[in-house]
Amino acid sequence: MLYFARPAEDRAGGRAAGRGTKEEVIADDRDRTRINEMIRLSPIRLIDADGSQVGIVPIEEALSLARTRGLDLVEVAPTARPIVCKIMDWGKYRYEQEKKAREARRKEHQIEVKEVKFRPGVADHDFHTKVAMLRRFLEAGKHAKVTIMFRRREMRRPENGFEVLDRIKLELADVCKVEREPGQLDGRDLTMVLAPTRKAS
Repeated sequence: MLYFARPAEDRAGGRAAGRGTKEEVIADDRDRTRINEMIRLSPIRLIDADGSQVGIVPIEEALSLARTRGLDLVEVAPTARPIVCKIMDWGKYRYEQEKKAREARRKEHQIEVKEVKFRPGVADHDFHTKVAMLRRFLEAGKHAKVTIMFRRREMRRPENGFEVLDRIKLELADVCKVEREPGQLDGRDLTMVLAPTRKAS
């Protein structure tokens, strides 16, 4: 004889653990974004469906306004105080985001990107070896991602990383163009993307 454990029920009154509301299931499965009754904090800063600022309102008022329009209330800035929520069509928004992600992945498969990593204090020999590698990639028609990796103490002088990237751009100016300029540090990395100026023969 087989025995199956009964699902535990939560304190709210009888719902099986792990079987939440529609909003909880959607948010948990996709990106843990809180929507509708999942949003607990009040008051909130509310943004209307057209992007206009409604202002700071109680959560109950925001939920009521969203319901009257047949839309959802979505938490868009959970770390702000008060938190920021927007009225939108959650299902449509998620569909559009997933569609964009699929298109981005498709483009990534079409364009091969090779990554080469440097340190901000790279020695001349290593620098020229890696630049030669980048040149081979670019001459073969591939895009190249250049990453400067900082150790903790090196992050005090981010300009050293920018200097390395400037040297790379000068060395490869005849075979590439900068597709994405380096911006701010992403964690401990500084990156730029190079594109070949001509197709491989």
